[in-house]
Amino acid sequence: MNDTDAELKRLRWRCRRGTRELDQLLGWWLDKRYAEADEELRRGFADLLEQPDPDVWDWLVGRGAPLDARQLRVIDEIRSHHRV
Repeated sequence: MNDTDAELKRLRWRCRRGTRELDQLLGWWLDKRYAEADEELRRGFADLLEQPDPDVWDWLVGRGAPLDARQLRVIDEIRSHHRV
């Protein structure tokens, strides 16, 4: 297993949040956007996974927004694709 595979496996595990909705939304971004994202956006995604589930969910449904611009870009991409 190379470093990229190990990183993807670690991120996939961190996408498992305990609610199907969050799992699916975060997993979508990892599956569809991560490979083409630049390093800054990848870091924003990893940092987003460190946030509490209620905060992430609120951001995804439009109740507030993360202060970190990188996290906000990820949230915006998920919201625009899924119309959460």
